[in-house]
Amino acid sequence: MKQYETGFLLSPQLTEEEAEAVVQQMAEVIAHRQGTIVKVDKWGKRRTAYPLGKFHDAYYYFFHYEGGPDIPAELARRFRQLDTVLRYLTLTKETQQNMRRKKKPHAKPKPVEGGEAAAAEAPAETKKEEA
Repeated sequence: MKQYETGFLLSPQLTEEEAEAVVQQMAEVIAHRQGTIVKVDKWGKRRTAYPLGKFHDAYYYFFHYEGGPDIPAELARRFRQLDTVLRYLTLTKETQQNMRRKKKPHAKPKPVEGGEAAAAEAPAETKKEEA
């Protein structure tokens, strides 16, 4: 099962109870599709970085869950149907098994001791022979 994170913004015109009802409804979608919710982050009402329509504030919520690929698709479908959802985004989280390990840089090969010394002596010998 893959791990997902879905963040969504709800309209500030909703009351706290109405916002919680929408969140509960979306959590039931995950449970109904045999997914497991790992964590729900509720940031509450916050200022947005830029206006979303005519709103400058929104309720921020984040779901961390595990499940099949049908869960994010169903959540997206339901988010599009609700007028109270201003924005949403679903990301696939990387697990430890899927993450690449950082490769260590290869050590440079050590120069051969006789090779450099012999190369340095060769021009000196040619100069002696010329004289």
